[in-house]
Amino acid sequence: MGSRRRSRESALKVLFAREVSRLPIGEVLELHWLYLEERHEGAEYAEQLARGAAERIEELDKRIQGVSTHWKISRMACVDRNILRLAAWELFHAPDVPKRVALNEAIEIAKRYGAEDSWAFINGILDKLAEDLP
Repeated sequence: MGSRRRSRESALKVLFAREVSRLPIGEVLELHWLYLEERHEGAEYAEQLARGAAERIEELDKRIQGVSTHWKISRMACVDRNILRLAAWELFHAPDVPKRVALNEAIEIAKRYGAEDSWAFINGILDKLAEDLP
């Protein structure tokens, strides 16, 4: 597994824990590295992703909700919602990450951590989000 994939998976775990625990992102990151996972080559990018998505959660949720015609973000599975947030952050705030890479990585992570059909749901939403990007 590449270091960026590992970073994205770590960031997903952090965002999930943040949502469930309702702790500040800094505290969740500290606990994550202390108890759940050793710092790895991609730890810095994982923190950038997790902090970026957490700091812009309202903006990201609005964007996701804007293209989710039949789903309220609050009704989405927690894993799916956080995969979408991370991918949306990369799409809109990480210009060094190609659009296709952000989408493909989110789909692969959804296949690993989401429900059986999560990847298709996530793919549909991210395709709509990415339509207007260069």
